[in-house]
Amino acid sequence: MKAFQDFYSDSVAHCYGCGRLNEHGLQIKTHWDGDESVTEYTPRPYHTAIPGYVYGGLIASLIDCHGTGTAAAAAYRKDGRDMDTEPAYRYVTASLHVDYLKPTPLVPLTVRGRVKEIRGRKVIVESELIADGVVTARGEVVAVQMPENFR
Repeated sequence: MKAFQDFYSDSVAHCYGCGRLNEHGLQIKTHWDGDESVTEYTPRPYHTAIPGYVYGGLIASLIDCHGTGTAAAAAYRKDGRDMDTEPAYRYVTASLHVDYLKPTPLVPLTVRGRVKEIRGRKVIVESELIADGVVTARGEVVAVQMPENFR
């Protein structure tokens, strides 16, 4: 099954967090699991804050790109369209809020998201970052549809 990000055209597939064409980026992949979106990511040893723990910027990036990908997929789902149909829905971050609840160990991570609201060109996605079965961070992304002149 293709990830949400696999549907991004080459012109918008360079993001550090989710761009499949950014060889130095995270290249996250997000899928539906029922009404929730899911991203699995294994941090690298250099994604550390202190030995054994993930640095907060990585956590924010995962929640951010997970949220914008979920926003695009949710817009397609709302309109009853497949993600490979035109015109393409692409979203950028208008607001990112992250609460760091506990230190996040350097282990495989899961981000699970839920669409809180879809209104016009705006989608709000709430997410939880989970490490070893424990929610270590929560975030909210307000995503807005990307203007045509960005492409």
